[in-house]
Amino acid sequence: MRGHRQDERPLAELDDRALLAAHVAGREGAFGELFARHRDRLWAVALRTSGHPEDAADGLQDAMVAAYRRAGSFRGDAAVTTWLHRIVVNACLDRLRAARVRRTDRLPDDLEEYGDRGDARTAAPETEDPAEHSVRAERRRAVVDALGTLGADQRAAIVLVDMEGYPVAEAARILDVAVGTVKSRCSRGRARLAAHLADLLVDDDRAPGQAHHPAAGNPDAGPHVRPDDPRGPPAPRS
Repeated sequence: MRGHRQDERPLAELDDRALLAAHVAGREGAFGELFARHRDRLWAVALRTSGHPEDAADGLQDAMVAAYRRAGSFRGDAAVTTWLHRIVVNACLDRLRAARVRRTDRLPDDLEEYGDRGDARTAAPETEDPAEHSVRAERRRAVVDALGTLGADQRAAIVLVDMEGYPVAEAARILDVAVGTVKSRCSRGRARLAAHLADLLVDDDRAPGQAHHPAAGNPDAGPHVRPDDPRGPPAPRS
């Protein structure tokens, strides 16, 4: 990335690689633009990996400081988003391991679902039946509680593959492990979630044979629920 002529186009017109190159070249605001572009997805991953908003904020802050300082080491052998997610996940896992967080710690239960990837969020339709809304909320709380029982490595794999919808191969690049390792962690994590969510499988009101829960599917696909803290990600601290 070094030694290239600086791209003078407006920052908003630059792709991720060009933004990172501009930051390394010393262009003011380039890293801030890059972070703003991916802020919500990075925050969602940090929140679900850490399990608590405060820990997620600290983990995300650690990760962005590291990315800011180590931008020159980006080799370009993966997407910039993969590189950023890897730093965020590692920072959050480092904090979890250092603090020896209990496997039964609860994840926040006040999270809403993304309607699509990125910033878009979908609220419950105004016409939704109150009973159905209550059922959905109860299921979300059950999933949140079950996620809190997973170890850090399994949780990270489940978050990336089943919640953020990343292909297993990209999740493996983010976590810097083999594809088989991600599949194994997802498989074990889903089995554990299935045990905790057995009642949901019995009571699922979907069509027969279409039980929908975080342990369903195969190692290459999941329900792709994308929860996030409704308060949104914190702004980087100066």
